Order: sequence, then structure tokens, then C-alpha cells
Amino acid sequence: MNQVIHHAVRRDLARLESALGTAQDGDVTRPRQLGRAYANLQLELTHHHEGEDAYIFPFLAGVDVPPDLLKAMDEEHHAMAAALAETRSAMAAYAASGSAADAQAARASVARTTAVVDRHLRHEEDDLEPLLAPYLQTKEWKKTVEKKLRPPSLGATGRYLAWIQDGITDEDRAYVRSRIPPPVTAVLSKVAGRGYHREIAPTWQR
Repeated sequence: MNQVIHHAVRRDLARLESALGTAQDGDVTRPRQLGRAYANLQLELTHHHEGEDAYIFPFLAGVDVPPDLLKAMDEEHHAMAAALAETRSAMAAYAASGSAADAQAARASVARTTAVVDRHLRHEEDDLEPLLAPYLQTKEWKKTVEKKLRPPSLGATGRYLAWIQDGITDEDRAYVRSRIPPPVTAVLSKVAGRGYHREIAPTWQR
């Protein structure tokens, strides 16, 4: 599921950068729409890495993962949070003005944030995930993941499931279906996640 989330994050950052590249000067509707989509991405990514801070990294510290690697993960999370906040400000400025110049400034910020985020995701995928392999079937790991994935509300679960499935690849869809019964995914994403379908999904359908 970690890979599925990473793919969704990269997908949205790429969509956002592309959309900002075609922004029309004076358009006041599109920047607000893109701002909502970015806020959703920031929310999901922040929830993801805060869950790692609270549950995953402490677990790893107890199974002899090198401390320097965990320290690097923590530092990268702080760098991501700062980059995301910078882009949030750039998107707010664009939403307020609707100007092409602010759209390009926001696009440059998204590109910088993408570099910071992707650097961390690759580091995690390449160096941290392989160290998890011996523990993936243990009760302790499964309990840790359950805590990490436990959503704050039914609405948050629906929004999350709607988000990861918006533009999902066939391979990722098959994995999600193998972990969560399709009827459950369908109901939660369509009913509890209807806000995503109403407010965010149309952003990427232009």
C-alpha cells in the first residue's frame, strides 16, 4: 500500500505542474479548483508521513534498522513539510490573483516540492523498504500498519480511497482489491468519499 500511496502522490504533483503550465491569465475559477486539489494532496501526504513518524519509524528503531537511516527519513519529512507549506503559499497567491505570473511561480514551487518529495520517496523505496522484508508477516508489523492506516473518520477513509483510485494503474488497482474487498472499497469511496468526487476529481477531467 505504501507504493500505491507514493504513486498517487507523484501522479497528483505531475498533474498539478502540468495544469499550472497551461493557466490562463485572469482566470479566477481554475486557480481555486487547483488550490483545492493541492490542499487534498497535502492533507493525504501529511497524514501519510505523520503516520510513519508515529508508528513505522519507532517500530523500525526496535528492529535494528540503522539509526542514521531513520534520522535521514526524519530530516526528509521535515524538508517535505517545509516544501509543501511553500507550495501552499504559492497556490494561495495564485488563487487570490488568477494571474499567469502567479501561476508560473506556483508551478516553479510545485517543481521544487516534487524534487524534495520524490527524493524522499525514492530513498524510502530503495533503502528502507528492503529492510522491512523479514518483518512483513509478523504480528508486530501487522499491528503497527493497522495503527498507521487507522483513519480518523469514515469520511477520511472514503476520501483516501477515492483519491488513490483516481487515475490508478491496473497493477495498483489489483493490489488494492487484494487487500480490501471491492464492495467495501466501492461503497466507501463513492459514498463516504463523495466530497472528493464532487470537489477534487473534476479538476483532472479537463
